[in-house]
Amino acid sequence: MTKLRVHNLAVSIDGFATGEGQSFETPFGHAGQRLMSWFFPTHAFVSMTGHDAEAIGGGTRGVDDAFAATTNAGIGVEIMGRRKFGPQQGPWEDESWRGWWGEEPPFHSPVIVLTHHARPDLQVGETSFLFRDASPREALDLATELAGGLDVRLGGGPTVVREFLEADLVDHLHIVVVPIVLGRGVRLWDGLESLEKRFDVEVTASPSGVVHYVFTRKQS
Repeated sequence: MTKLRVHNLAVSIDGFATGEGQSFETPFGHAGQRLMSWFFPTHAFVSMTGHDAEAIGGGTRGVDDAFAATTNAGIGVEIMGRRKFGPQQGPWEDESWRGWWGEEPPFHSPVIVLTHHARPDLQVGETSFLFRDASPREALDLATELAGGLDVRLGGGPTVVREFLEADLVDHLHIVVVPIVLGRGVRLWDGLESLEKRFDVEVTASPSGVVHYVFTRKQS
């Protein structure tokens, strides 16, 4: 059975999963790279980005790398919000934008980009971006059809993850609490009171200072 999975969603200790003021120069807003400073050095991330990990020192191993390495395992499709695809808002005034990832995005699969504004689908390398105005349920149904029996990754950002949690569609939720205070930005947990009752929760602390929370849907 296809599962909807969230991986590596980093949240500050005051609940923000991205900072204020996202732009081309600052994809995470005023948070900079602080939310993902645990992730970028890992062997898994270095390998995902197309580098020869061993040739450039291998990347870090250990707890953070073990979690990062599960990101792509068994995934057939990603669903993401428009702000993960790029910094534009409103109608697509510049369709030359092809995402943050250059000419070989790391997905190598269909990616459903949720947007209220129409745009033609886009093929970049081995990744096809499908732009859809869809509800969480509609998006997951399409992703499941395209995934060919594999799982679907919900890539974020926090607003999209919150909407799918509100719709009770998420089966696996990996949250990384980072010991920083952002004070402003986009919060993850608002409106999700008692969410934990739906899940079994496991907690793993890392020497890097972050804490990994894995929420797995309880079996009914």
